[in-house]
Amino acid sequence: MSSTNKSAVLTLLHTCCGSGILALPFAFKANGLILSVLTIFFSGFCALSGLLCQAEITKYVRNKRNLSFFAVSKITYPSLGVFFDMAIAVKCFGVSVSYLIVAGDLLPQIFQTFTSNSFFHHRELHILTLSIFVIGPLCFLRKLGSLKIASMVAISSVVYLCFMVVLNFLFPSADVKALKGTVSLWKPSLHFQDTNSLKSFPIFVFAYTCHHNTFSVINELQNNTLKSIRTIAISAMGLACILYTAIGISGYLTFGDNIKGNIITMYPSSILTTIGRIAIVVLVTLAFPLQCHPCRASIHHIYEHFASSNLDKNSQHAAGTATSRNYLPAGEHNPLIATVSPTPTDELIEEGSSKVTTSELNSKTFTLITCSILCASLLLAISVKSLATMLSIVGATGSTSIAFILPGLFAHNLIGSEYRQTRTKLPTWTKVKKNLALGLSFWGVCVMVTALSSTLFF
Repeated sequence: MSSTNKSAVLTLLHTCCGSGILALPFAFKANGLILSVLTIFFSGFCALSGLLCQAEITKYVRNKRNLSFFAVSKITYPSLGVFFDMAIAVKCFGVSVSYLIVAGDLLPQIFQTFTSNSFFHHRELHILTLSIFVIGPLCFLRKLGSLKIASMVAISSVVYLCFMVVLNFLFPSADVKALKGTVSLWKPSLHFQDTNSLKSFPIFVFAYTCHHNTFSVINELQNNTLKSIRTIAISAMGLACILYTAIGISGYLTFGDNIKGNIITMYPSSILTTIGRIAIVVLVTLAFPLQCHPCRASIHHIYEHFASSNLDKNSQHAAGTATSRNYLPAGEHNPLIATVSPTPTDELIEEGSSKVTTSELNSKTFTLITCSILCASLLLAISVKSLATMLSIVGATGSTSIAFILPGLFAHNLIGSEYRQTRTKLPTWTKVKKNLALGLSFWGVCVMVTALSSTLFF
């Protein structure tokens, strides 16, 4: 079933509004109020630029129902496709684990409100139960469009969190007032040992990352015209910016420089706070499948890359090799449907390039990869309680690659490609778009170096 523009916006908004939203007020501590608000807007603009680059790429694709980072890389930078998917897989897997850790930390606090039985206070029990009975079944849904209702519930959780943070700012209790520290309007916080501007910047960047699911959303759109895709991108980033600004400003003004990394843990126990914690658990639970979906596709791409390489080596002298080999791995949409077609299903065509086809992700492979992701995430989340440093590195590398570097490189390569064969001079606006796309990639590299350096050395 194809998805509408509304469900597409919800999916992208749900993807970017994950556990990172809890740390946004903490990021304000390093920059001061005014600079942090400007950073939110600037980060949103950069993220939107990446989405618009992905939209621009669709102009150079004949069949817009089987798009993926891997497929696009095959007509732009074929030798680097497997590395692109490795970055996507690592990023999505790391974020998935963080969701389970957040749920494991909050669920015991929630149950302590209702029962004193110590059996329900073990995080391992809650992570295991949640993975088996809720997250697992959701991860086996084959299309992102199937998560429409889940996305609506998750976005409602974000809205409630925003409501709770704003309400506590406008009408703080005596306990909340007692926790308030100094509020810095312009100057950064003096608590340099806790955080700094360079180290907090990836939090703003990571908050908008939904680009790994953008191609899947485009694949499932009823109306996947360029205008429609642009509208979806602008709507999703605009709504995210509004939510982030409201939560960031209200949370920071409530606690000032005493703000902690997870704002939901700052509020005293109450009915409002308990509902807020439940909302966060719902949010991260329903966001897990949105990370599993591209992670599964990327793992399949990596496997197919090496399998195809070995297959080509063993059969390069066989008759008919040219027409029966060189299948591209499945994309992020149709490959999740367990049907195999002898006819080509992917027709990514660049001017002057040859047609390429796609292999399907069958039910057995789909189940095996999904179970592997779930089991690995479960074991890691149970055994490790804090992944802050690892996730900072994953966010600095994976998020910047997916949001800035890859869309910029792909768009720079494809924009204006229709003028190559005729050797016609590029129109001015086309040349500007190519340069802007390349600039976005360079910006991504700068963010990656800065974020990694601040994480490793500060």
